[in-house]
Amino acid sequence: MSDRGYRRPRPLSPLREHLRDTFWFAPTMGFVCVFALWLAASTVDEEIVAVLQREEAYDELGSLISFVQDAKTIVTTISSAMMTFIGVVFSISLVAVQMASGQLTPRVVRIFVRSRISKITLTVFLATFLFSLLVLTSYESEADPRLVVSVPLLQSMLTLVLVGLSLLLFVVYVSATLRLMQVGPVVDKIARDSFRVLGRMPRGPGGPEGLGPETGRVVHEGRAGVLRDVHTARLVRAARRQDVVLRLIPRIGDFVVPGTPVLAVHGGAAAVPPRRLLRYTVSVGVERTLHQDLAFGLRQLVDIALRALSTSVNDPTTAVQCLDRIVQFLAAVVRLPLGTVHHRDRSGRVRLVQEGPAWEDLVDLAFEEVRWCVAGSPQVSRRLLAGLDDLLLLAPEERKQPLVRHRALLVQVVERTVPVAADREFALLPDRQGIG
Repeated sequence: MSDRGYRRPRPLSPLREHLRDTFWFAPTMGFVCVFALWLAASTVDEEIVAVLQREEAYDELGSLISFVQDAKTIVTTISSAMMTFIGVVFSISLVAVQMASGQLTPRVVRIFVRSRISKITLTVFLATFLFSLLVLTSYESEADPRLVVSVPLLQSMLTLVLVGLSLLLFVVYVSATLRLMQVGPVVDKIARDSFRVLGRMPRGPGGPEGLGPETGRVVHEGRAGVLRDVHTARLVRAARRQDVVLRLIPRIGDFVVPGTPVLAVHGGAAAVPPRRLLRYTVSVGVERTLHQDLAFGLRQLVDIALRALSTSVNDPTTAVQCLDRIVQFLAAVVRLPLGTVHHRDRSGRVRLVQEGPAWEDLVDLAFEEVRWCVAGSPQVSRRLLAGLDDLLLLAPEERKQPLVRHRALLVQVVERTVPVAADREFALLPDRQGIG
């Protein structure tokens, strides 16, 4: 097996991906940072007052007190209006996301949840609100420069900076949310995420031969759910310590239930590794993610195309846009090694065998369901034929058979469902734009 293109997983990569699927982590870290910023700013303000009092610069200190009292009105207005502003902005955003999920696919909500600009905007909005409240606690009723302890000058200026940053992020956030309602940016985002997964996925041909006899199995414990990712580095370490080879039985994206086997153990006298070595190596969730799931991007594009081709929507142009990206992705993997992946330890010995989607699996996922829905839509049949022809030009000889099969079946569908010969000829004419 060739391990060309293999990159070892980065530390904490599963944890990082899981945190990206949450909406609470970024605001929580924002609260911690803004509280630390307020403590630092209040310390600086107190030091400024102490220095001016030691130098008996009471006129300058009085001017600062007057300026800060004027700024207090602005800070008070910000603290009272910011939460209302947050509620209105995100209510509108949730309506936009709901519309997008209804028009495209419910899985588009995942793009909103993982969006960095969404999390940064919410974090800065909430941080501005919290910071303004903390600043209000620093204002004193004492106006005598000789007796005042703290003048929140720097704190007030930082509040204004946060407000300006919030307004800037508001414009960027609205623009990003509006793009989420457009088909082109959504399918482009899904395609870019898929290529990002492809770039970090280990690849290599091979099979289970040479692993030795199976000596044990590890069953899944915990809740049922979709296999989202596996901590390959930890599994490789566990297999190396026990001098065995582990084989992942389900594929990424499979639904697993408690009691079903997830790992097979091959070779070694110690058989199954202890549970402590396998802790947190397999993660399940309520839905699939793109972290290690090479086929999930195609699944989303196909879902959008199928909804567009449904009788309730009837939007073949959207289906053509999805086919553009589907063909782009398949063209990128047409010559890459797919299927079984062998993960090796530092000495080069295979320690973990993982089944991935083969070329035929990806082709079937990309075209099978769409082909069933092309009847009555010459725009889609023409684009599908053009895509298959392009892939046939790029594919090596051993990978052409699935493409030839789908092309022949597509021709049969059109010939069976389109009674007029001229219409059949038109529907079977390859066109990369569908119909111009």
